[in-house]
Amino acid sequence: MDGAVSDPGQLLRGLRPVLHPGVQVFATVPRREDAEGLAFLASFQEEEGLTLVLEEGEAARAGLEPLFRAAWITLTVHSALEAVGLTAAVAAALARESIACNVIAAARHDHLFVPVDRAQDALRVLAGLAEGAGTDG
Repeated sequence: MDGAVSDPGQLLRGLRPVLHPGVQVFATVPRREDAEGLAFLASFQEEEGLTLVLEEGEAARAGLEPLFRAAWITLTVHSALEAVGLTAAVAAALARESIACNVIAAARHDHLFVPVDRAQDALRVLAGLAEGAGTDG
């Protein structure tokens, strides 16, 4: 499993969130071909078009309408893709503070996209979640 963590308590204790600089936006293009030449962080093909996550300036240069302006936070714990409960625990903690969160799970880490103006609040919530897990386990 290459060091991936699946134990819920260990995942929460090891969150170690990192806030990336800049602003990311969610935007869509009708077809995959419309994204050629764009430097994007992530993409997902939906029936209605291709959703992109990309730096705000890149979206502006391409004339894409931002659907959501986000701060990008990486949970640096190496979470197993089959781990149960991490997304739910993080989303619930953020929801209690009325912080929207879009999560992308990659092979090693989970990436959170929260409203830009709530980034510091989200980091505070995540630190509290990790600290609380340390006292439970």
